[in-house]
Amino acid sequence: MLCLKIVFGLIHIVLCVALIGVIMLQHRKSGGFQGIFGGGTQADMAGGQWQRLSAMTKVTVGLMGLFMAMSLVLVLLSYR
Repeated sequence: MLCLKIVFGLIHIVLCVALIGVIMLQHRKSGGFQGIFGGGTQADMAGGQWQRLSAMTKVTVGLMGLFMAMSLVLVLLSYR
């Protein structure tokens, strides 16, 4: 059980560093507060928004999901 916690802990650290790296590589959007809070018109939201996202943004979303899932796994392992 201890070996499993160590392996998951190391994976979590690698995911953390990868997530930081991907976020730092992204281009800054100069939308001000409108861009931060997702502001825009209804015309901007029409169609598939996932297809309009860049590959770097999709990688960020995937890494964030893995990071959150690994965090939950580590919490659950700590109670055993």
